[in-house]
Amino acid sequence: MNTIDFLVIGAGVTGLSFANWIRAEARASGRATPELLILEASSEPGGYCKTVFQDGFVWDYSGHFFHFAHPEIEAWLRERMPGQGIRTVSRRSLIRYGGRDIDFPFQKNIHQLAPDDFVDCLYELYFRESSSEPPASFKQMVYQRFGRGIAERFLVPYNEKLYACDLNDLDVDAMGRFFPHADIGHIIRNMRYPDNAGYNSTFTYPSGGAIQYIHALLSDLPDDCVGYNERLLGIDLDRRVATTSRRQIRYQHLISSAPFNQLAGMTGIDHDPTAFTWNKVLVLNLGFDGKGRDAVHWMYFPDRSRVFYRVGWYDNVMGTDRMSLYVEVGLARDAAPDVETIRSAVLEDLEREGIVTGQKLVSWHSVVLDPAYVHVTRDSLAEFARVRAILNASGIHPVGRYGRWTYCSIEDNIVETRDLARELSV
Repeated sequence: MNTIDFLVIGAGVTGLSFANWIRAEARASGRATPELLILEASSEPGGYCKTVFQDGFVWDYSGHFFHFAHPEIEAWLRERMPGQGIRTVSRRSLIRYGGRDIDFPFQKNIHQLAPDDFVDCLYELYFRESSSEPPASFKQMVYQRFGRGIAERFLVPYNEKLYACDLNDLDVDAMGRFFPHADIGHIIRNMRYPDNAGYNSTFTYPSGGAIQYIHALLSDLPDDCVGYNERLLGIDLDRRVATTSRRQIRYQHLISSAPFNQLAGMTGIDHDPTAFTWNKVLVLNLGFDGKGRDAVHWMYFPDRSRVFYRVGWYDNVMGTDRMSLYVEVGLARDAAPDVETIRSAVLEDLEREGIVTGQKLVSWHSVVLDPAYVHVTRDSLAEFARVRAILNASGIHPVGRYGRWTYCSIEDNIVETRDLARELSV
């Protein structure tokens, strides 16, 4: 049995990025190209970064819009996407509350609310309960930082719909840099000098959908480096041998983008599986026969009476002439959704919200993301750190949103694997 230098689990953005970086590091240093194998359980690459082409509509498994903070990474990808029309879009995102459209983020735009709501939010913000103790959960954090008015109008109901859990279960920093923090000064200043910039103020999207980024990542890799329809079943840590649905493979380093709880279960490491919780998301892609509203890219819906928590407009991103929506519905991890029933409820709610105004549905597609959002909790953080140390000692490196059980962007995964490739090349 030969030893593979780098065995990579998952042919999504994370796994393919590492494969590119580790080969680039070898070229830059003049070393021999490392022996590399990527295992992909499905019959095609991409993971959740897949695109569906149906009846003239272009849909992803969800809204996979790339937000680049590293120009060199964006340039590298674009060079490998010849002929693709790539649109750069200045984001416009809104929140539907009380029949009004409020600019995102909610906490910086309470002055756009109805007068009574505005006064209540401002009053509760100013007189919010103070505590000498730091908040113990995500829910406590939003109450302590923003007061009851803002918390109960948007931050709590919206995030409970998204995560499909009690926010007291989540760690204070469950969303990291992606949570739009703002103090009273920022909120008051925004009333006169609007500044709603965030990490995704601009984003890019190719005319052929997000799968074009996967094609770009595959373009420099050998055709035979991905083993499709090959699932990882177990790992012998002492022997550094992976058992797949086809064979056994000895590795020097194993790079895993698989969900961390699944990886831990395949190693035989004594761990607490209850520390890792998550939720599902049902994504409905809906195509209509006519145009809808313009100049908005996605909207948030904290109203608990609405099925969905977010709706996005592909047609406004791509400049097409028929309304093309992605609609996201948060589900508990043990939910068994009746897609037809939920689709009917979604269409009714879209009409109630004035998004569908007589257009006819002519095409649709659905996918359940499982896991969708991992729940970052105190238990998951502690157990992840403990188990990862054991894995690292056996040459196993978990990476990516699901591999590291965290909240991050697609570009973060690319940057993380670049740093890991540099570390392992020393």
